[in-house]
Amino acid sequence: EVQLVESGGGMVQPGGSLRLSCAASGFTFSSYDMSWVRQAPGKGPEWVSAINTGGGSTYYADSVKGRFTISRDNAKNTVYLQMNSLKPEDTAIYYCKAGNGYWGQGTQVTVSS
Repeated sequence: EVQLVESGGGMVQPGGSLRLSCAASGFTFSSYDMSWVRQAPGKGPEWVSAINTGGGSTYYADSVKGRFTISRDNAKNTVYLQMNSLKPEDTAIYYCKAGNGYWGQGTQVTVSS
């Protein structure tokens, strides 16, 4: 059974940091590009970041470039999203995605004073 389990969300003040994790199982993790996608209340999904299978190539939406860092550990079947300098507009449910087919259940990130 394919599973993607996100963790690390929570509430943080503006300017704070969080590190999201996504633990994968049930498929060959190292063969899949991985992405993070977020959905804010009342809005559609927004692609945030992606990383290729080996971790050597990373991509970011302009809205998070310079503040977020994606990484992966293929030995641990886990992808991470380090989020720094968080802003209220980063408030959303964050989902990890494997390739074009597998999604996690999401983790809530709330940035508020």
